[in-house]
Amino acid sequence: MGNLSMLSSESALSAVRFTEEKFGQAEKTELDAHFESLLARADSTKHWTEKILRQTEVLLQPNPSARVEEFLYEKLDRKVPSRVTNGELLAQYMAEAASELGPTTPYGKTLIKVAEAEKRLGAAERDFIHTASINFLTPLRNFLEGDWKTISKERRLLQNRRLDLDASKARLKKAKAAEAKATCEGDTVPDFQETRPRNYILSASASALWNDEVDKAEQELRVAQTEFDRQAEVTRLLLEGISSTHVNHLRCLHEFVESQTTYYAQCYRHMLDLQKQLGSSQGAIFPGTFVGTAEPASPPLSSTSPTTAAATMPMGPSVADLAPPGEAALCLEEVAPPASGTRKARVLYDYEAADSSELALLADELITVYSLPGMDPDWLIGERGNKKGKVPVTYLELLS
Repeated sequence: MGNLSMLSSESALSAVRFTEEKFGQAEKTELDAHFESLLARADSTKHWTEKILRQTEVLLQPNPSARVEEFLYEKLDRKVPSRVTNGELLAQYMAEAASELGPTTPYGKTLIKVAEAEKRLGAAERDFIHTASINFLTPLRNFLEGDWKTISKERRLLQNRRLDLDASKARLKKAKAAEAKATCEGDTVPDFQETRPRNYILSASASALWNDEVDKAEQELRVAQTEFDRQAEVTRLLLEGISSTHVNHLRCLHEFVESQTTYYAQCYRHMLDLQKQLGSSQGAIFPGTFVGTAEPASPPLSSTSPTTAAATMPMGPSVADLAPPGEAALCLEEVAPPASGTRKARVLYDYEAADSSELALLADELITVYSLPGMDPDWLIGERGNKKGKVPVTYLELLS
């Protein structure tokens, strides 16, 4: 109980001294510029680490209710239950729909294929969330809940030591002022006819008392200065450790980027495989059309839409006039450029041909393109040297 009363008293005195400093009623010991710079950098690191951590949590788990649930499990030191990802849930619904609507129908077969791809996407997302949580979120949390709490504790101690030092300085200043006043009064030769001898004796006694008070205040100041310097050095070492924190966070950031790159690469492969599967079955479902198996859509840099581009392309003989459905790929070598002419196009992205009817592309190369009647407007015939084949319009920039 006595310790509690002492702590309360010290806290009240510290609060009073801090308030007096804020109102300019007391002197304040200033820290050096380098120390203030370290404090500012530490505060900035803490601020941005919190914001990055919170937004990364939103990125990995957009559902706020799920984030709260995971937070509670973490605080209770319990394992977070496995949760189905949105992709896996969509895959489940598609598989159930295919089973009920007919797995042998074209729609049912496509649902099954898409469901398998969505399931793989969901598994890739789960791996990404797990890896990012371990390699990126956990180190950020460890800094905020470990190193930063230690820094904050030592900074509070330094603040108290500074207030004690300022109070000791004020006490010494007041004692010296009183001692000087008492000494001045004691040096005056009394007029025994006007003044009682007792007053002179009291002045001399007061001067001695204030002299002792000055000695005590100087001793307290030396102790307070020593404790302040020691605490300042401890705090300085912790603040300089922020540089190591930045190095650690930099490494974690690289690992986060690597995991995110792996995740998106997996998604790219899964969707490319799915698109090729759907493209190979499209010819059987819709005969008489070119089978397009373009890569996942990238924002076309050309201002010309696929439909407009196809409409403005020089037209040659129709596919139906050249060969029956299913044999168009074999007859492409016999296709001649239309009499109306051709156009040049610059390739925007690399493109890997899905079959022999398509022409592989390399970014930035120039090819000759034209359209055939009856072609899918998203595709053109491309020629490069003695090679020709179908090319996706979204991968081209048509030149005038």
